[in-house]
Amino acid sequence: MTSSHGRGLLHLAAALDQPTVFDAGPYVELARLAERGGLDFVTLGDTFARPGPDALAVLSRVAPATSRVGLVPTVTTTHTEPFHVQAAVATLDWVSRGRAGWRIDVSATEGEARLFGRRHAAPAEELWREAGEVADVAARLWDSWEDDAEIRDVSTGRFIDRDKLHHVDFEGAGFSVRGPSIVPRPPQGHPVRVVDATEGQARRTAARYADVVLVRAASAAQAAAVRDQLRAVAAESGRDPDTLRVLASLLVDLGDGEHAAEPGHGGGGPRQTAQGPLYRGGPVDLAELITAWHTDGVVDGFHLTPAEPRRDLERLVNGTVALLQHRGLFRTFYPGSTLREHLGLSRPANRYAVTGGAS
Repeated sequence: MTSSHGRGLLHLAAALDQPTVFDAGPYVELARLAERGGLDFVTLGDTFARPGPDALAVLSRVAPATSRVGLVPTVTTTHTEPFHVQAAVATLDWVSRGRAGWRIDVSATEGEARLFGRRHAAPAEELWREAGEVADVAARLWDSWEDDAEIRDVSTGRFIDRDKLHHVDFEGAGFSVRGPSIVPRPPQGHPVRVVDATEGQARRTAARYADVVLVRAASAAQAAAVRDQLRAVAAESGRDPDTLRVLASLLVDLGDGEHAAEPGHGGGGPRQTAQGPLYRGGPVDLAELITAWHTDGVVDGFHLTPAEPRRDLERLVNGTVALLQHRGLFRTFYPGSTLREHLGLSRPANRYAVTGGAS
Protein backbone atom coordinates (compact mmCIF):
# COMPACT_ATOMS: atom_id res chain seq x y z
CA MET A 1 0.00 0.00 0.00
CA THR A 2 1.60 3.26 -1.12
CA SER A 3 -0.18 6.58 -1.36
CA SER A 4 0.32 9.54 -3.66
CA HIS A 5 2.04 11.37 -0.79
CA GLY A 6 4.96 8.92 -0.86
CA ARG A 7 3.56 7.36 2.31
CA GLY A 8 4.42 3.69 2.56
CA LEU A 9 3.33 0.86 4.74
CA LEU A 10 2.35 1.46 8.34
CA HIS A 11 5.21 0.89 10.82
CA LEU A 12 4.60 -0.27 14.38
CA ALA A 13 7.00 -0.65 17.29
CA ALA A 14 6.64 -1.30 21.02
CA ALA A 15 8.66 -0.62 24.16
CA LEU A 16 9.73 -3.54 26.39
CA ASP A 17 10.61 -1.38 29.41
CA GLN A 18 10.40 -3.15 32.77
CA PRO A 19 12.82 -1.18 34.99
CA THR A 20 12.62 -3.52 37.98
CA VAL A 21 13.07 -6.74 35.95
CA PHE A 22 16.63 -8.07 35.73
CA ASP A 23 15.86 -11.60 34.55
CA ALA A 24 16.06 -12.13 30.78
CA GLY A 25 12.92 -14.29 30.57
CA PRO A 26 10.25 -11.55 30.59
CA TYR A 27 12.11 -9.54 27.92
CA VAL A 28 12.37 -12.59 25.66
CA GLU A 29 8.68 -13.33 26.18
CA LEU A 30 7.59 -9.79 25.25
CA ALA A 31 9.91 -9.60 22.23
CA ARG A 32 8.51 -12.89 20.92
CA LEU A 33 4.99 -11.56 21.39
CA ALA A 34 5.89 -8.41 19.41
CA GLU A 35 7.43 -10.61 16.71
CA ARG A 36 4.25 -12.70 16.51
CA GLY A 37 2.40 -9.45 15.76
CA GLY A 38 4.84 -8.56 12.96
CA LEU A 39 6.04 -5.37 14.69
CA ASP A 40 8.97 -3.61 13.02
CA PHE A 41 11.00 -3.36 16.20
CA VAL A 42 11.03 -3.26 19.99
CA THR A 43 12.87 -0.69 22.08
CA LEU A 44 14.43 -0.97 25.51
CA GLY A 45 15.18 2.25 27.35
CA ASP A 46 18.30 2.91 29.38
CA THR A 47 19.65 5.76 31.45
CA PHE A 48 22.37 6.43 34.01
CA ALA A 49 19.78 8.39 36.01
CA ARG A 50 18.15 5.35 37.63
CA PRO A 51 18.94 1.68 38.33
CA GLY A 52 18.07 -0.84 35.66
CA PRO A 53 19.60 -3.48 33.39
CA ASP A 54 21.90 -2.56 30.51
CA ALA A 55 19.58 -2.35 27.50
CA LEU A 56 22.10 -3.37 24.87
CA ALA A 57 23.19 -6.42 26.88
CA VAL A 58 19.56 -7.49 27.46
CA LEU A 59 18.70 -7.25 23.75
CA SER A 60 21.86 -9.20 22.88
CA ARG A 61 20.32 -11.98 24.99
CA VAL A 62 16.93 -11.53 23.26
CA ALA A 63 18.55 -11.73 19.78
CA PRO A 64 19.06 -15.52 19.55
CA ALA A 65 15.58 -16.12 21.02
CA THR A 66 13.92 -14.17 18.17
CA SER A 67 14.33 -14.27 14.41
CA ARG A 68 12.69 -11.24 12.76
CA VAL A 69 11.74 -8.37 15.09
CA GLY A 70 14.15 -5.40 15.22
CA LEU A 71 16.01 -4.79 18.50
CA VAL A 72 16.65 -1.16 19.50
CA PRO A 73 18.40 -0.41 22.82
CA THR A 74 18.95 3.11 24.13
CA VAL A 75 22.65 3.96 24.38
CA THR A 76 23.65 7.43 25.53
CA THR A 77 26.34 9.38 23.68
CA THR A 78 27.23 11.43 26.76
CA HIS A 79 30.06 10.09 28.99
CA THR A 80 30.44 7.02 26.71
CA GLU A 81 33.27 6.41 24.21
CA PRO A 82 32.00 6.71 20.62
CA PHE A 83 34.35 3.93 19.49
CA HIS A 84 32.97 1.49 22.07
CA VAL A 85 29.35 2.44 21.40
CA GLN A 86 29.59 1.84 17.65
CA ALA A 87 31.39 -1.49 18.19
CA ALA A 88 28.70 -2.65 20.65
CA VAL A 89 25.86 -1.69 18.28
CA ALA A 90 27.65 -3.36 15.36
CA THR A 91 28.03 -6.50 17.47
CA LEU A 92 24.29 -6.51 18.21
CA ASP A 93 23.68 -6.30 14.46
CA TRP A 94 25.91 -9.33 13.94
CA VAL A 95 24.40 -11.48 16.71
CA SER A 96 20.86 -10.61 15.54
CA ARG A 97 21.74 -11.13 11.84
CA GLY A 98 20.87 -7.59 10.80
CA ARG A 99 18.10 -6.58 13.20
CA ALA A 100 19.88 -4.00 15.36
CA GLY A 101 18.97 -0.40 15.91
CA TRP A 102 20.37 2.22 18.25
CA ARG A 103 18.21 4.72 20.08
CA ILE A 104 20.53 7.66 20.52
CA ASP A 105 20.09 9.67 23.72
CA VAL A 106 21.97 12.15 25.88
CA SER A 107 22.62 12.34 29.64
CA ALA A 108 21.90 15.86 30.81
CA THR A 109 21.94 15.73 34.63
CA GLU A 110 24.75 16.56 37.03
CA GLY A 111 24.03 13.29 38.87
CA GLU A 112 24.84 11.29 35.72
CA ALA A 113 27.98 13.35 35.16
CA ARG A 114 29.17 12.60 38.72
CA LEU A 115 29.01 8.85 38.02
CA PHE A 116 31.90 9.32 35.61
CA GLY A 117 33.68 12.33 37.12
CA ARG A 118 35.12 13.46 33.79
CA ARG A 119 33.07 16.58 33.15
CA HIS A 120 30.07 18.54 34.39
CA ALA A 121 26.57 18.42 32.93
CA ALA A 122 26.14 20.49 29.78
CA PRO A 123 23.16 22.21 28.09
CA ALA A 124 20.91 19.94 26.01
CA GLU A 125 21.73 21.79 22.79
CA GLU A 126 25.45 21.11 23.24
CA LEU A 127 24.83 17.45 24.13
CA TRP A 128 22.68 16.89 21.03
CA ARG A 129 25.32 18.52 18.84
CA GLU A 130 27.82 16.03 20.30
CA ALA A 131 25.31 13.20 19.74
CA GLY A 132 25.21 14.15 16.06
CA GLU A 133 29.00 13.88 15.87
CA VAL A 134 28.86 10.46 17.56
CA ALA A 135 26.19 9.30 15.10
CA ASP A 136 28.37 10.57 12.25
CA VAL A 137 31.57 8.90 13.43
CA ALA A 138 29.71 5.65 14.14
CA ALA A 139 28.58 5.48 10.51
CA ARG A 140 32.13 6.17 9.35
CA LEU A 141 33.50 3.42 11.60
CA TRP A 142 30.84 0.98 10.34
CA ASP A 143 32.12 1.80 6.84
CA SER A 144 35.79 1.48 7.86
CA TRP A 145 35.66 -2.19 6.84
CA GLU A 146 34.55 -2.81 3.28
CA ASP A 147 32.01 -5.63 2.99
CA ASP A 148 34.58 -8.04 1.57
CA ALA A 149 37.50 -7.03 3.82
CA GLU A 150 37.51 -10.44 5.50
CA ILE A 151 39.43 -13.08 3.56
CA ARG A 152 39.70 -15.95 6.09
CA ASP A 153 42.17 -17.82 3.90
CA VAL A 154 43.48 -20.73 6.00
CA SER A 155 46.12 -21.77 3.47
CA THR A 156 47.84 -18.36 3.50
CA GLY A 157 46.91 -17.40 7.06
CA ARG A 158 45.43 -14.11 5.82
CA PHE A 159 42.34 -13.00 7.71
CA ILE A 160 41.90 -9.44 6.41
CA ASP A 161 42.61 -7.56 3.21
CA ARG A 162 44.27 -4.51 4.76
CA ASP A 163 43.61 -2.42 1.65
CA LYS A 164 39.91 -2.69 2.50
CA LEU A 165 40.27 -1.27 6.02
CA HIS A 166 40.13 2.52 6.33
CA HIS A 167 41.06 5.15 8.88
CA VAL A 168 38.21 7.57 9.52
CA ASP A 169 40.42 10.31 11.04
CA PHE A 170 37.46 12.10 12.63
CA GLU A 171 38.00 15.31 14.57
CA GLY A 172 34.97 16.40 16.59
CA ALA A 173 34.47 19.24 19.07
CA GLY A 174 34.99 16.95 22.05
CA PHE A 175 36.70 13.83 20.70
CA SER A 176 38.74 12.44 17.83
CA VAL A 177 38.69 8.93 16.39
CA ARG A 178 41.20 7.42 13.99
CA GLY A 179 39.75 3.97 13.34
CA PRO A 180 39.27 1.54 11.74
CA SER A 181 36.68 -0.29 13.83
CA ILE A 182 37.50 -3.60 15.52
CA VAL A 183 34.22 -5.11 14.25
CA PRO A 184 33.61 -5.96 10.57
CA ARG A 185 30.97 -3.93 8.71
CA PRO A 186 27.55 -4.84 10.17
CA PRO A 187 25.09 -6.94 8.12
CA GLN A 188 22.85 -3.87 7.59
CA GLY A 189 25.82 -1.68 6.67
CA HIS A 190 24.56 0.84 9.19
CA PRO A 191 22.33 -0.37 12.04
CA VAL A 192 19.16 1.75 12.22
CA ARG A 193 19.55 5.00 14.18
CA VAL A 194 16.55 6.15 16.22
CA VAL A 195 16.10 9.52 17.96
CA ASP A 196 13.26 10.86 20.10
CA ALA A 197 12.87 14.39 18.72
CA THR A 198 10.02 15.55 20.93
CA GLU A 199 12.33 18.17 22.45
CA GLY A 200 13.40 20.85 19.99
CA GLN A 201 17.13 20.53 20.76
CA ALA A 202 17.17 16.98 19.36
CA ARG A 203 15.48 17.77 16.05
CA ARG A 204 18.43 18.93 13.97
CA THR A 205 20.44 15.86 15.00
CA ALA A 206 17.43 13.62 14.28
CA ALA A 207 16.79 15.15 10.86
CA ARG A 208 20.43 14.80 9.83
CA TYR A 209 21.33 11.38 11.23
CA ALA A 210 18.27 9.35 12.29
CA ASP A 211 16.52 6.72 10.19
CA VAL A 212 13.56 6.67 12.59
CA VAL A 213 12.36 9.65 14.61
CA LEU A 214 9.99 9.29 17.57
CA VAL A 215 7.69 12.17 18.49
CA ARG A 216 5.50 12.25 21.61
CA ALA A 217 2.47 14.13 20.30
CA ALA A 218 -0.98 14.41 21.87
CA SER A 219 -2.69 15.51 18.65
CA ALA A 220 -2.48 14.76 14.95
CA ALA A 221 -1.75 18.43 14.21
CA GLN A 222 1.19 18.48 16.62
CA ALA A 223 2.66 15.27 15.14
CA ALA A 224 2.21 16.54 11.57
CA ALA A 225 3.92 19.85 12.37
CA VAL A 226 6.99 18.12 13.81
CA ARG A 227 7.10 15.64 10.90
CA ASP A 228 6.99 18.51 8.39
CA GLN A 229 9.78 20.33 10.24
CA LEU A 230 11.97 17.20 10.38
CA ARG A 231 11.47 16.51 6.68
CA ALA A 232 12.35 20.13 5.80
CA VAL A 233 15.57 20.04 7.84
CA ALA A 234 16.47 16.65 6.36
CA ALA A 235 16.10 18.13 2.86
CA GLU A 236 18.24 21.15 3.85
CA SER A 237 20.90 18.71 5.06
CA GLY A 238 21.02 17.04 1.66
CA ARG A 239 18.96 14.01 2.66
CA ASP A 240 15.97 12.57 0.86
CA PRO A 241 13.13 13.21 3.37
CA ASP A 242 11.50 9.96 2.28
CA THR A 243 14.35 8.06 3.97
CA LEU A 244 13.06 9.36 7.33
CA ARG A 245 10.41 7.39 9.24
CA VAL A 246 8.50 9.50 11.78
CA LEU A 247 6.62 7.53 14.44
CA ALA A 248 4.23 8.95 17.04
CA SER A 249 5.06 7.73 20.55
CA LEU A 250 2.13 6.96 22.83
CA LEU A 251 1.77 5.40 26.23
CA VAL A 252 -1.12 2.94 25.89
CA ASP A 253 -3.37 1.64 28.66
CA LEU A 254 -5.63 -1.02 27.18
CA GLY A 255 -6.83 -2.30 30.54
CA ASP A 256 -10.30 -0.73 30.50
CA GLY A 257 -11.62 -2.91 27.69
CA GLU A 258 -13.82 -1.58 24.90
CA HIS A 259 -16.11 1.35 25.58
CA ALA A 260 -17.62 4.20 23.63
CA ALA A 261 -14.97 6.58 22.37
CA GLU A 262 -15.20 10.26 23.13
CA PRO A 263 -15.90 12.11 19.88
CA GLY A 264 -12.70 12.32 17.84
CA HIS A 265 -10.57 10.95 20.63
CA GLY A 266 -10.44 7.19 20.10
CA GLY A 267 -11.15 5.87 23.58
CA GLY A 268 -10.36 9.08 25.40
CA GLY A 269 -6.85 9.55 24.11
CA PRO A 270 -4.26 10.57 23.53
CA ARG A 271 -4.23 12.95 26.47
CA GLN A 272 -1.19 14.86 27.64
CA THR A 273 0.13 13.53 30.96
CA ALA A 274 3.32 13.98 32.97
CA GLN A 275 4.64 10.77 31.34
CA GLY A 276 3.73 11.96 27.83
CA PRO A 277 0.68 11.43 25.59
CA LEU A 278 -1.52 8.63 26.94
CA TYR A 279 -4.13 6.61 25.06
CA ARG A 280 -6.56 4.93 27.44
CA GLY A 281 -9.26 2.76 25.94
CA GLY A 282 -9.78 -0.43 24.00
CA PRO A 283 -7.76 -2.11 21.24
CA VAL A 284 -10.39 -1.37 18.57
CA ASP A 285 -10.45 2.38 19.21
CA LEU A 286 -6.64 2.39 19.21
CA ALA A 287 -6.74 0.78 15.76
CA GLU A 288 -9.10 3.58 14.65
CA LEU A 289 -6.70 6.25 15.90
CA ILE A 290 -3.69 4.59 14.23
CA THR A 291 -5.64 4.22 10.97
CA ALA A 292 -6.78 7.85 10.98
CA TRP A 293 -3.35 9.38 11.69
CA HIS A 294 -1.56 7.18 9.17
CA THR A 295 -4.17 7.52 6.41
CA ASP A 296 -4.04 11.30 6.77
CA GLY A 297 -0.27 11.23 6.33
CA VAL A 298 0.35 12.61 9.83
CA VAL A 299 2.97 9.96 10.72
CA ASP A 300 4.62 6.89 9.21
CA GLY A 301 3.66 4.75 12.18
CA PHE A 302 3.52 4.43 15.96
CA HIS A 303 5.85 3.55 18.82
CA LEU A 304 3.69 2.27 21.68
CA THR A 305 4.69 1.91 25.33
CA PRO A 306 2.39 -0.48 27.23
CA ALA A 307 1.28 0.89 30.62
CA GLU A 308 1.32 -2.68 31.92
CA PRO A 309 3.86 -4.52 29.74
CA ARG A 310 2.50 -8.06 29.47
CA ARG A 311 -1.23 -7.27 29.54
CA ASP A 312 -1.17 -4.31 27.17
CA LEU A 313 1.27 -5.78 24.64
CA GLU A 314 -0.89 -8.90 24.45
CA ARG A 315 -4.01 -6.80 23.82
CA LEU A 316 -2.11 -4.69 21.32
CA VAL A 317 -0.98 -7.73 19.29
CA ASN A 318 -4.14 -9.82 19.59
CA GLY A 319 -6.56 -6.89 19.27
CA THR A 320 -5.24 -3.73 17.63
CA VAL A 321 -2.64 -5.32 15.34
CA ALA A 322 -4.93 -8.18 14.34
CA LEU A 323 -7.61 -5.66 13.31
CA LEU A 324 -5.10 -3.56 11.31
CA GLN A 325 -3.92 -6.75 9.58
CA HIS A 326 -7.50 -7.75 8.81
CA ARG A 327 -8.03 -4.35 7.17
CA GLY A 328 -4.89 -4.77 5.07
CA LEU A 329 -3.17 -1.83 6.79
CA PHE A 330 -0.38 -3.80 8.45
CA ARG A 331 1.78 -6.75 7.42
CA THR A 332 0.80 -10.31 8.30
CA PHE A 333 4.37 -11.58 7.78
CA TYR A 334 7.88 -10.17 7.50
CA PRO A 335 8.83 -9.93 3.82
CA GLY A 336 12.52 -9.47 4.75
CA SER A 337 14.84 -10.41 7.58
CA THR A 338 16.59 -7.14 8.54
CA LEU A 339 15.26 -4.11 10.39
CA ARG A 340 16.10 -1.93 7.39
CA GLU A 341 13.95 -4.17 5.21
CA HIS A 342 11.04 -3.93 7.68
CA LEU A 343 11.29 -0.14 7.52
CA GLY A 344 11.64 -0.02 3.73
CA LEU A 345 15.15 1.48 3.97
CA SER A 346 17.95 0.49 1.62
CA ARG A 347 21.33 -0.76 2.80
CA PRO A 348 23.78 2.19 2.62
CA ALA A 349 26.71 2.03 0.25
CA ASN A 350 30.12 2.09 1.89
CA ARG A 351 31.48 5.64 1.59
CA TYR A 352 35.10 4.44 1.32
CA ALA A 353 34.49 1.69 -1.25
CA VAL A 354 32.33 4.01 -3.37
CA THR A 355 35.10 6.60 -3.63
CA GLY A 356 37.51 4.07 -5.02
CA GLY A 357 38.95 3.07 -1.67
CA ALA A 358 40.31 6.49 -0.66
CA SER A 359 40.05 6.95 3.09
